[in-house]
Amino acid sequence: MARFTVHVRGEWLTVPCKDTSVNVAWLAAEAIRRYVKNKPDSGGIKAGSSPRFVVRRCQGLGSLDLDDVVHDVLEDNEFIEIVLEEDVMSPEFIPSQPERIHQYSKYQEPTEYICLDGKHLTIEDLVQLGRGLYKIKLTAEAEERIKQSRLLLESIVKENKVVYGITTGFGKFARTVIPHNKLKELQENLVRSHSAGVGKPLSPKRSRMLLALRINVLAKGYSGISLETLNQMIQAFNASCLSYVPEKGTVGASGDLAPLAHLALGLMGEGKMWSPKSGWADAKYVLQAHGLKPVSLKPKEGLALINGTQMITSLGAEAVERATAIARQADIIAALTLEVLKGTTRAFDSDIHELRPHPGQMEVAFRFRSLLGSDHHPSEIAESHRFCDRVQDAYTLRCCPQVHGVVNDTITFVKTIIETEINSATDNPMVFAERGETISGGNFHGEYPAKALDYLAIGVHELAAISERRIERLCNPSLSELPAFLVNEGGLNSGFMIAHCTAAALVSENKVLCHPSSIDSLSTSAATEDHVSMGGWAARKALRVIEHVEQVLAIELLTACQGIEFLRPLKTTTPLEKVYDLVRTVVRPWIKDRFMAPDIDVVHRLLVEQKVWEVAHPYIEKYRSANLPETRPISPTAFSLEPPVSPHKKARIE
Repeated sequence: MARFTVHVRGEWLTVPCKDTSVNVAWLAAEAIRRYVKNKPDSGGIKAGSSPRFVVRRCQGLGSLDLDDVVHDVLEDNEFIEIVLEEDVMSPEFIPSQPERIHQYSKYQEPTEYICLDGKHLTIEDLVQLGRGLYKIKLTAEAEERIKQSRLLLESIVKENKVVYGITTGFGKFARTVIPHNKLKELQENLVRSHSAGVGKPLSPKRSRMLLALRINVLAKGYSGISLETLNQMIQAFNASCLSYVPEKGTVGASGDLAPLAHLALGLMGEGKMWSPKSGWADAKYVLQAHGLKPVSLKPKEGLALINGTQMITSLGAEAVERATAIARQADIIAALTLEVLKGTTRAFDSDIHELRPHPGQMEVAFRFRSLLGSDHHPSEIAESHRFCDRVQDAYTLRCCPQVHGVVNDTITFVKTIIETEINSATDNPMVFAERGETISGGNFHGEYPAKALDYLAIGVHELAAISERRIERLCNPSLSELPAFLVNEGGLNSGFMIAHCTAAALVSENKVLCHPSSIDSLSTSAATEDHVSMGGWAARKALRVIEHVEQVLAIELLTACQGIEFLRPLKTTTPLEKVYDLVRTVVRPWIKDRFMAPDIDVVHRLLVEQKVWEVAHPYIEKYRSANLPETRPISPTAFSLEPPVSPHKKARIE
């Protein structure tokens, strides 16, 4: 007998099907009948009525023809969704899939592994795990440490010792001793009660990063989790079974309790989960569909799963990765703007910057020379104004090495903090098998990543602040010597007038978002947890700031390319012409007004995917090779195109 899991108006139903030669319409009608039967008010569907509906797969949202035979179009235990026609028109309608599902509908199960030991995970590794490019294994050394710490914990339970979180309550209830026969219930209650987050769920990518990072921390072997439970978590990760984790609710001490509790709740088979196969569904159905069993918590395991800074840190890792990408592309975009505005390269002379040798400043100046240097890349635009009477440029052009440079140095600093946090044990209490004891401490406090991510937001924001001023110079005819708002027949056409307003709005919004969240603290848990980091908001708003920076720079790139149109037939340097050509593969020149938002979106996507960097990077490195030992990148991870290969990635499985 076949069985299908069907989503109707927020409810999940298991519908058996003895004869799969029936059509899809029968399956849908049977699911609706069961839905109505289980609802006291018939689910708002009138008895005897025949509501109109559409049926689609949860995976990829592909529509199904009602006349199709079930065994021709569906596999046993497949997840489908029934959407009633009247619901689609309602503002309350929520599909079973997360936003941007098109990014996940083509998900392919990876065949390579990264081995985790709690010591060597990098930001690049974690981001790639989030993208679903690798599965996870534990190293043999990690497995042995996990076994030893669990043996110690089991001896504590067996000897009826009073230890926080193992045989006692939590927070204000730390002095309440729990009977031995209720220790399992204690851990389950902890996870259920702490699953109190609100807001949109994390995207699959971010949920995957969160789960991977929690596995890595547990792999250190100081949490007391059993190897059996940790392997179940790894199986869920490898099957891409991801818990519903609301983005709001953590104060960042004692760790990210609410988000991590939601993460654990799904693994217990409660709440909701998402997988590429099922979409959002009840966790027990998602696990069952992948042949997995819910986790059954042992003493201390609930606490081990929810106590730590992994929400802050996983979002922080994404923030660092995106900040690195946009910072190096900001130099390329600014160089193109300088060409359009007929600026000088004199301000990037290496002798100037050696007198103030901040690493970021020197690297940015070097990049400008590599993209604009006339000895390597002649520019017809630069030649056209070589003998003009202009002495120096505005700060937004001349001071790019100083302004962009400190952003690069900020990212390098924050990256060090986040990578340390990625491989840190942040539980409480810690289980020290080699010492035969558990010790309560405060490693769960999120102040380190919270402060670092507030700093990151402040630093990266400046790329947008200076970019918006360059957009103004490009659009203002009194500053650019180009047509107003970079369009012909001004008045009839508005050109880039409102695109600049959008950039200004984003910069203004960033000014509010850059207010540090980590300077705030509210006492919680009846004053037991009387100082907190607010790191969850620091991480989320850092990502929002970085997205705004990406969008502002996308607008600058569009305006600079449009400015080039008014300087033709003159050409800029070879690398910058390649950047121009890249943009023109997705956005045509602005001849007359048209719908602009799609242009901004598609260029934003180029920046997120680092396409601008990929085009210009070979020219930068070629110039570097030709001028050694003039300068080197600040760090191999901060500025290289490809992330370093982790020695802990395993070869493709047989």
